[in-house]
Amino acid sequence: MPWTNGAVLQATSSLCSFGGSTQQLQLYRELLQRCDITMEDFVFIIQGCSRFLVVGDPADNPTVVARTSLRLCRSYVHEQPCGGCQELHLCKFYIYGTCRFGNSRKPCKFSHDIRSDHNYGLLRDCTLHELKEDELFLLLLQNDPALLPEVCLHYNKGSGPHGCCTFQSDCTKVHLCQHFVRGDCMFGRNCKRHHAIDEHGLRMLEKRSLSVDIIKNLPLIYRNIHHLTVAAGNKASDMDTDSPCKSPQTAEIEICLHFIRNSCKFHIACNRVHFHLPYKWEVLDGTTWTDLQHNEDIERDFCDPAKAHSSELQPVDFLTMTWKSLPVRRLSTVSSVTKPPHYSLTTQWRWYYKGDHGNWVEYGQLDEKQRSTSVTSQTLEEAFLSDRTAEVQLVKGQRQYVISFKDMYQRNPKHNTKRRVRRRPRFVSWAEVYIQVAGQSP
Repeated sequence: MPWTNGAVLQATSSLCSFGGSTQQLQLYRELLQRCDITMEDFVFIIQGCSRFLVVGDPADNPTVVARTSLRLCRSYVHEQPCGGCQELHLCKFYIYGTCRFGNSRKPCKFSHDIRSDHNYGLLRDCTLHELKEDELFLLLLQNDPALLPEVCLHYNKGSGPHGCCTFQSDCTKVHLCQHFVRGDCMFGRNCKRHHAIDEHGLRMLEKRSLSVDIIKNLPLIYRNIHHLTVAAGNKASDMDTDSPCKSPQTAEIEICLHFIRNSCKFHIACNRVHFHLPYKWEVLDGTTWTDLQHNEDIERDFCDPAKAHSSELQPVDFLTMTWKSLPVRRLSTVSSVTKPPHYSLTTQWRWYYKGDHGNWVEYGQLDEKQRSTSVTSQTLEEAFLSDRTAEVQLVKGQRQYVISFKDMYQRNPKHNTKRRVRRRPRFVSWAEVYIQVAGQSP
């Protein structure tokens, strides 16, 4: 459709004029003033294009949030070589609107040119090259997590004026009501927590060099960040549940193998997560992913295919990936099938099907009747990473079956019966990690 790119651009520009998000019907009315488009075509674009996130029931005037995969290059900001990256080379303070070198005789050492050869190529690839500067900067602010401080988790707990935040007025995070950020605060104007940036926040953000105009719009930007973070977290967590992500192109958030071995040379510029274990359980509280307590215990339970939730009083639900109704995700190191066999601390995924007596049997292992499948965990993992929507045929005994990665079932085509399939990792304790790191395996 030749008009699609133009409509996407106009819709993105309209969303930026509304602060990064707005309701679907309002966006359609605004778009009608810019181009001729039917409601059917509009819905097709909004729901099918990765530029837009639709939040809420599509039949009930949902919210549309603008998103982009573009980020500011961290290596460039820290004056480190990046080796021809696919991220923008721009002055962070220029994005904030406060670079003091903008109008001075001494030029800024960082670029203020969004149309430089490096930047323009990236913008064009993402069809963002026709956006105005302020529109592009808004997109970056609500999509690049490195540009804005987090909402303070501790401010939202406890009864004091600063919650249980020990830094109080010296806190370097934003004090906002997390329920307001999520859009579900029941108290409205009577809420004890801030629904706008207070004096403490204003001073702190001005010290971070954000302009007054940006600070004024931050509550809405943080709400948009929350929606985008939940959506991204759900995609990442889907990789580890019984319902894999429908898109094989979705990038997983990996834990850095080299950091675990104390050998990561990229330090803070590393694009992987630095953690001391090959797995990490996090919960989304407000706009921030924070560590769950009992990380190793949760992992031990998750590695058991028979368990649908962890063993704590307030358990993690492994099927919905939630904890107390909050989104949960599991980060891990790269799958072992993508590295040579001698690599340690990769994640060894195991594939199971539900047996005749409710037990879980690993593929390739003998069942209670001493039968095994023609495929193993390793062959299934390789096929899964190649195409997460594929179907794999296998044989057990005299019967043929088909495994569907899309719905995680093993189906008998002849009798049309189904068995549940689960993908769970091999458990690795902290002690095992310590021993392997001490031994400095590759």
